[in-house]
Amino acid sequence: MSQLLDPKVLMAIKDLSLAARTVVDGFMAGLNRSQVKGAGLEFSQYRSYQPGDDLRWLDWKMYARSDRYYIRESETETAISVRFLLDASNSMNHRCGEITKMDYARYLAAALAWLAHLQGDATGLFAFRDGRLFSLPSRRDPQHLARLFFQLENLQPAGKFTEELQYRQLFTGERRRELLVFITDLYQHGQEISRLLASLAALQHELIVFHIMGRNELEMDYAGYTTLEDLETGQTVDINDTDMKRSYATGLQQYLAGIRRQMLGQHIFYRLLRMDQSLDSALRDFLQQRQKSIT
Repeated sequence: MSQLLDPKVLMAIKDLSLAARTVVDGFMAGLNRSQVKGAGLEFSQYRSYQPGDDLRWLDWKMYARSDRYYIRESETETAISVRFLLDASNSMNHRCGEITKMDYARYLAAALAWLAHLQGDATGLFAFRDGRLFSLPSRRDPQHLARLFFQLENLQPAGKFTEELQYRQLFTGERRRELLVFITDLYQHGQEISRLLASLAALQHELIVFHIMGRNELEMDYAGYTTLEDLETGQTVDINDTDMKRSYATGLQQYLAGIRRQMLGQHIFYRLLRMDQSLDSALRDFLQQRQKSIT
């Protein structure tokens, strides 16, 4: 694994576009590029000929070797729309060590967007912030990607997660193939995020949820602090109590198990990411789900 995939190292690269390219270049160096679909390759993969296929894409060399007809899938046949959904509510200001959840989400989204762009995909951005929804429609051109990076760089968490909206209308597009990537800490006051995920799952798009949590949250490690304050409600809780910490650990495991069951039941790909964790696994998960959505 490249050190450049470490989020703490990435924080030293202030240019988000450069950071994204650095992450993906380091990641791709460890992959067999012939397994990766997208722009920059002569073709992405072979598949068996089907009646009605354009004969211009027949590979006659493969036919000579195997006596079977194969079609070369081109970039345009494998391009999809990838929409990034970012939780930008105030809880994403939670800090663990040197970085916040928003920092981690920002660099993660930028790297995934660059990877999608390399594969010829359209990319879009939706940010749930302060009860409102910012949207940047999906496009494929480099100028649009630069706009997406600009919005990510300037996105600052505020307020609560967006309440009821017409999610079905927002995320129902004309494209047949679409991948939705939701980056969030899953912190909610009611069931606003759960309702959003249920609506998105019902649309039958491929959906990935990257759940960001800090090591201090997972291990209840707040050395030197006796109380914690909720970033969105201002409520405080006493943590200087052994029994409280024990019950917290039990409750956390039950909470995470419940989330996994919920995601499994809705056929949503779910990955818990620690803020001190390399972006390597997230990039692999994204690539696998992206290729599932085009088959």
